[in-house]
Amino acid sequence: MFPLSGLKSIQPLVKEIAAAIASCFDAEVKIVDHAGKVIGESSCGKETADLPDGANGLKQAAIMLNDRFLGEIRISPGNSFKISGRGVEQYLNHLSCLLAAQVAAALAAKQVRDLTALLETIDQGTLMVNPAGVVDYGNSAAARLLGLDRGDLVGRSLAQLWPELKALKDFQTGRESVSREELYRRGDRWVHFIVTVRLIEAEQGGGRVLSFWDPSEACYLTNHTAGTGLRFTFADIIGRSEIIQQVKERAMRVAAGNSTVLITGESGTGKGVFARAIHSASPRARGPFVSINCGAIPENLLESELFGYEKGAFTGALKEGKAGKFELADSGTIFLDEIGEMPPHLQVKLLHVLQNREVERVGGTRKVPVDIRIIAASNRDLDKMMQERKFRKDLYFRLGVIPLHIPPLRERKEDIPLFVEHCLKKYAQKLNKPPLTVSPEVTELFLKYHWPGNVRELENAIEYAMNMCSGNNLSMANLPPRIYSEAEAEIDGQSTLKILVQDYERRIFEQYLQRFGASSNAKNEIAQVLGISRATLYRKLAELGIK
Repeated sequence: MFPLSGLKSIQPLVKEIAAAIASCFDAEVKIVDHAGKVIGESSCGKETADLPDGANGLKQAAIMLNDRFLGEIRISPGNSFKISGRGVEQYLNHLSCLLAAQVAAALAAKQVRDLTALLETIDQGTLMVNPAGVVDYGNSAAARLLGLDRGDLVGRSLAQLWPELKALKDFQTGRESVSREELYRRGDRWVHFIVTVRLIEAEQGGGRVLSFWDPSEACYLTNHTAGTGLRFTFADIIGRSEIIQQVKERAMRVAAGNSTVLITGESGTGKGVFARAIHSASPRARGPFVSINCGAIPENLLESELFGYEKGAFTGALKEGKAGKFELADSGTIFLDEIGEMPPHLQVKLLHVLQNREVERVGGTRKVPVDIRIIAASNRDLDKMMQERKFRKDLYFRLGVIPLHIPPLRERKEDIPLFVEHCLKKYAQKLNKPPLTVSPEVTELFLKYHWPGNVRELENAIEYAMNMCSGNNLSMANLPPRIYSEAEAEIDGQSTLKILVQDYERRIFEQYLQRFGASSNAKNEIAQVLGISRATLYRKLAELGIK
C-alpha cells in the first residue's frame, strides 16, 4: 500500500508542473491528492472561472499508480478561453504518468533508505552481490567484521574480497547455503564466520545476499548479558591477607599479556575464579571464555569435545560435524581445568595446539587455525607426575610459562571472616532470609578448622547452616554434622583415642584425595601409596563418611 502523502513527497515538482500547465493554457491549475487536498496550484494571473468539477470546460486527469488513485490534475480555463482537443488530453495524461512515476521513484528511494537504516542496525555483516559476483552494497558490520573500510567493499569482486569462501562454488550452481562455517583471513590471522547465502530473483539468474556473523561475539553476549553470574573480575576475589594479595597482583600483571598460564592449588581454592578474572582483565575480554573439565568427561569423548569432529567421524556423529572447544574459544580464552587428568595421547595433541595454534578435528585432515589463550589448572602435583612419566615434560614446560599457585584457606585464615560475611549476604538473598549473625563459638571453630575443601567447603557449610537455622543467629547445632562432630569433640574435652585416630585418618584421606583426585585410577594409586588394599581404602572412606 502506498503512503497517503504520495504526491506530498514530490511537492516541489508538483508545483512546477502546475505552474507550467497554467502558463501553457492560460488557466488556473490545481493538483490535488487522493483526499482532494491541494498539493500544487497556479494561475495565469487573469480572472478565471470558478467551475465545479464536471462543468463545461473543466479538464481533469487522474494520477494512477498500479491501479491506485493518487490524485488528479484539475484545469479551470479563463473566461475567454476554452480548453479542448485530443492533444490536450494526451498532454495531461502524459503529465499524470510523469507524476505517478516520480511518486514511485520517491517511494522506492524511501524504501532503500529504510532498508539501509535497518541493515545498519544489525550486528550481522551483509553483502549484496550482483550476478557478475561484484559487491553492490555492504553494511558497516560487514566492513567491521572483515577489517576493511566500507569504501573497499563496493565494486570489488567477492572472489577477490573473500577467496577462501567455500560458498563461491554455489554461485555457479545457483544453490543457497545456510549457517555454513567459513574461514576468513583478517590481517595476520584467521577468523571464523557463520555464513548464509540467499538468492535474489533466482528465476532470473539474479544476485545474492550474503550474511555472516562471528560466533565469538555471540558467546560474549551470552556470557555478559544472560545474567549467568559466571563473569568474574579481580574485584570479586575475596581476601585481604598478604599471601592472596600477592597472588592477585601477579595475576593482574599476567592478564595484560597473552602467555599461557598454569594455575595450581588444592580443590576448592578458586582456580576457576582466577582464570575468569584473568580473562576479564585481558585484551580478549570481549572474546569467549570456554571452560572444560578434563577430568569430568569420559576419555573416549574428551578428544571430540576438545578438538571437534568431521561428519561421519564415528557412529553417532552429527552429519554436519561439530566444532570443538578450541575452535569455539577463537579470539578468546580456553580454560583447561584438571589438566592432570588428560590422557597421554591427548597430551600430544594439546602440545601441537600450543606450538602451532591450530587444531585438527577427529576424522579430518584440514588444519584449523585458532587464536586462543590457554589457561590450565590442576590440583595434582604435576612435578611428581612428570617424574613418574604420567605427564609429558614438554607439555608441562609449555603450560607452565606463567605458574600461579593459589594458597589453601588454612594458610590465609585471616580471610575467613570476609568469606563468612560474603556468604551470609549471598545466601540470605538466595534463600530469601533476613541477614543472620554468627555466634562466637562458630567463628572460633571456623578459624580453627583445617578446611580440606577450602573456600568451596566453607561456602557449602554456610549454605547448609543457613538452611538449618530457624532463628537469626547461626549456632554450632546448625553446622554440617562432620564439622560439628569435630568441634564437639574439641569443646567437650572428651576426645577418645578412637575419635582422634578417626580424625587423623580423615585428614589423611582428604589430603590424598585432593592431591590425586577421586577417580577410580586415583584411588588405586592412593591405596598403593598408603600400603593398603583397594577394599580397605573403600571401607575406610565409608566409615569416615567421605564421598
